[in-house]
Amino acid sequence: MRTVFLASLRTHTRRYVAAAVAVAVAVAFVVVVGVLTSGAHSGLMDGLGAPYRNADHVVSAAGWPSSELDPKAAIAFTERHGENAAATGRATLPARANGRRISETTVGPIATSEEWRWQELSSGRFPARTGEAAVDVYFALAENFAVGDRVRIGEGAAARDVQVVGLVESPSPPAQASMYVTWPQLLQWRDHLHLNAVAVRGEVGQLPEGTKAQSPEGFAAERLTYVQNRVNTLSVMLLLFVGIALFVSVLVISNTFSILFAQRLRDFALLRCIGATRRQVVRSVRREAAVVGVLASLAGTLVGVGLGYGLIALIDALTPTALMGAAELPTLWLLGGFAVGLVVTMVASWLPTRRVVRVSPLAALRPDAAVDVHTATGLVRPALAAILLVTGLALLGVAMVQDSTALMVAGGGSVFAGVLLFGPVLVPRLIGITGALLGPAGRLATKNAVRDPRRTATTTASLLVGVTLTTAVLTGMATWRSSLDEQIGRDHPIDVALTSPKEPVTTDLLNRVRHTPGVEQAISVDGAVARVAGLDEPIPVVTAPAVAHVARDGGAFARVEPGKIRIDSEAFGKNLSLRPGDRVTVRVGDRRAQLQVAVGTGWGPAGVVAPETLATLTDAPEPHAIWIRASSGADPARLGSDLDELADPVGATIENGLRTWESLDQQLGIYTWSALGLLGIAVVIALIGIANTLGLSVLERVREHAMLRALGLTRRQLRRMLATEAVLLSVVATLLGTMIGVGFAWVGYETIVKQALSDATMHVPWLSLGVVVLIASLAGLLAAVLPARRAARVTPAAGLSLD
Repeated sequence: MRTVFLASLRTHTRRYVAAAVAVAVAVAFVVVVGVLTSGAHSGLMDGLGAPYRNADHVVSAAGWPSSELDPKAAIAFTERHGENAAATGRATLPARANGRRISETTVGPIATSEEWRWQELSSGRFPARTGEAAVDVYFALAENFAVGDRVRIGEGAAARDVQVVGLVESPSPPAQASMYVTWPQLLQWRDHLHLNAVAVRGEVGQLPEGTKAQSPEGFAAERLTYVQNRVNTLSVMLLLFVGIALFVSVLVISNTFSILFAQRLRDFALLRCIGATRRQVVRSVRREAAVVGVLASLAGTLVGVGLGYGLIALIDALTPTALMGAAELPTLWLLGGFAVGLVVTMVASWLPTRRVVRVSPLAALRPDAAVDVHTATGLVRPALAAILLVTGLALLGVAMVQDSTALMVAGGGSVFAGVLLFGPVLVPRLIGITGALLGPAGRLATKNAVRDPRRTATTTASLLVGVTLTTAVLTGMATWRSSLDEQIGRDHPIDVALTSPKEPVTTDLLNRVRHTPGVEQAISVDGAVARVAGLDEPIPVVTAPAVAHVARDGGAFARVEPGKIRIDSEAFGKNLSLRPGDRVTVRVGDRRAQLQVAVGTGWGPAGVVAPETLATLTDAPEPHAIWIRASSGADPARLGSDLDELADPVGATIENGLRTWESLDQQLGIYTWSALGLLGIAVVIALIGIANTLGLSVLERVREHAMLRALGLTRRQLRRMLATEAVLLSVVATLLGTMIGVGFAWVGYETIVKQALSDATMHVPWLSLGVVVLIASLAGLLAAVLPARRAARVTPAAGLSLD
């Protein structure tokens, strides 16, 4: 059998190339998932976990978020470890600068050691001694700080004067502060200090009571999960794509080998006739599969590593800020991908040979008959498919009720497996219905396509998987992004607000704002400067009927009922003593009105009222604010700095909400681009599967095509028939996959998205799905071009002589 084994490899090399490509691409997909996941984790650590990137352990409260670190114990723990520990946290303190009180100031620690310093220097230098501070660049823009300014922090005996020596950017939202001072200086305000965690290098030693030690990655993942309403989105995405990678890999490889070995059924039977035993045939098949599996898995592993790192570089190149971090080589994923390729190849090669080793050689030499659904064999698959469909739908229903990701994955796999098993019954009927619309020209192709139900279902399976996956991911990501946009839009409706509390803004200033790089639209907002009971300083009271042009929420925040005033709680911070429902007196000159307080966020230090309310307070409203919508990709720091230069001469303040958008959009961008990268690889797998199954199917029917040619069918007509058959298969698989994909996306929305975003709404990207349908249909057609040309080149005599 060794001679037979070597001869088989030489004889069937071209056909094994198709199987090897399927295995290599499947292995590459698994490896790419690992590389992209590593890059995404690294990107998140660069942001959320930046203060702990050089730590071995992170010590935090064991009962977080319901409990916090005890400041005294945490300070003592940090001091005990000396240079091997760095604490993160902040103190909220009053501050004054340039003779005015600053609304709210948070002061955090900045390390003198470069290893522990996670803030990024924008200008100036880092503080190194008592009396020096660094200011967050966005806080500096809002409060008009510059290097060299002096700020008084604290009050009474605890007040200290510091000089601003640098401006910094803070990539980690939980540890962000307005200002940063050295750790010894921060301890002067220890009574006001709240610590988040302590980063430790080396052994942690005795932990303070009520604390726990975690890895930096575990700590960052825990915080990210809580921020997203206790849904670990990255882990969920990883779980989904691991399941998808394995499922698609098994299906594509199994389909390819099924057709490949079905074509060799007579070869195996002849070997049995001349004396080969069942064990010898199986052993030969396993050897062939092992060679193909090892070589293809090695190639797939190398390709996956290169493609994964290439996708990370491409994602970072296509985005304004680097979203993906430096991925470590995922050794476990490499080994897992290689193992998947080898194991699946061995299993897929064994299943098609069961029929030939279980029946007599003479029976195997007879022509292969299609499965009749009225026989016992033909009824088993539909019965099993029905069980899987019912079980899967039940699991999906329970998953939506219990918000269980594991049940969702299991239910989705069961439903899809049921659809695939039901394929020999369902797909031919759908093709027959679709083919009836083509007229006489499509009759031959339709009858040919539905003649062998199992082969037809196998040919469409890969495309069905690809379209289902693509539709589900596109719909899921569109729903996630639109829901996040809606939520952020409600919290931060205005990108940048320029507010003048004294003098009106001029038309010239509005024009200069509109011509500032990064500004998409800008409107002036009419109002009047008013005294509001409960606020220390006068504020503009404005109305904005045209705000929908610039507001992220469509202007909902500015639609205020008469008799009410809406105030931005974030703009006044803790100095705002007003609460929703309070009745306050608002006075403009000699006019006054009793208004009910409503609160919101995202438009700066101005009260928003209805046009009727403003009319009762003044007869001559003037523009006191400019609200700005930033263009896509605008740099928040640069835009804020440019607008601040325009605002200073007129005494206006700048509220920059783009920073929050940038931080949240960066996290979403990591998920989106990771999913798109994985999706691209999945589509490649599906297309390889289409080309393999269609190509091998055409090779299987060489004698049939030769017979049609002998009966008068021209080469052009043969190519047209095969093209029509491919279009029928593609259209049916595409439409069915789109329907199933949208259904899966809806289940994911109910199970995952609504957990993280309670106000989320389902969003189906019909235009994108239409493009997917078109591309997938054309891909199926293109996959049949080369096999059709090869079939047309074979002469009738040569084709009929083939066995």
